[in-house]
Amino acid sequence: MTETRTAIVTGAAQGIGAATAQRLAADGLQVAVLDLDADRAQPVVDAITAAGGTALAVGADVSDPASVDAAVAKVAEELGAPTVVVNNAGIIRDNLLFKMTVEDWDSVMAVHLRGAFNTVKATQKYMTEAKFGRVVNLSSTSAQGNRGQANYSAAKAGLQGYTKTLAIELGKYGVTANAVAPGFIQTDMTAATAERIGVPFDDFIKFSADQIPVARVGQPEDIAHTVSFLVSEGAGFVSGQVIYVAGGPKD
Repeated sequence: MTETRTAIVTGAAQGIGAATAQRLAADGLQVAVLDLDADRAQPVVDAITAAGGTALAVGADVSDPASVDAAVAKVAEELGAPTVVVNNAGIIRDNLLFKMTVEDWDSVMAVHLRGAFNTVKATQKYMTEAKFGRVVNLSSTSAQGNRGQANYSAAKAGLQGYTKTLAIELGKYGVTANAVAPGFIQTDMTAATAERIGVPFDDFIKFSADQIPVARVGQPEDIAHTVSFLVSEGAGFVSGQVIYVAGGPKD
């Protein structure tokens, strides 16, 4: 890396977001650890700074454009112009379609889709001015459909189309946009899925691992390694792609 970049990672207080923030900091980026509550993000910042990195905890509701604009302004002032954005923030409101409420649908769309829209809209000026930018959106293998996740699957599929459009619109400014679509990753979110379907998490992990060619479920660090490459200087010719990180062939 020829200069110090500033990255924003949303939903970074735990799981994939936390692992990604720590990996990017280890790569030499300054990292804004963004979550709904800055206090929740602070332990990740502490871990980064203890390891010799630079990070800032920022509280923001990604579904609220004013909140995102204020957060991005804070990052630009305290860390420098953000030219790397990892849209990881997400929630689940799983249910079968006939039980799913409009509120369940709207809340998932607001965080995943509107959130990713808000963050890139607020940061694109820094990227285009720098003639360098990296956007990574967290999709999912569920984008292909998954029982009980009509809202989540639709949102993750939407992120893939959004990613390809960003790549087309921003490519001439040196900005790349890619999506990472994880399979089963061992996080609090997958633990919540196990609880929803009434299966002990350990059993859920074992069952899932048996279906994966590498014979294990993914860890947040597996996704962080992939994001690390996509935001690197060397990934400037990789854009508009959906990269499945699922431990083996995709059905």
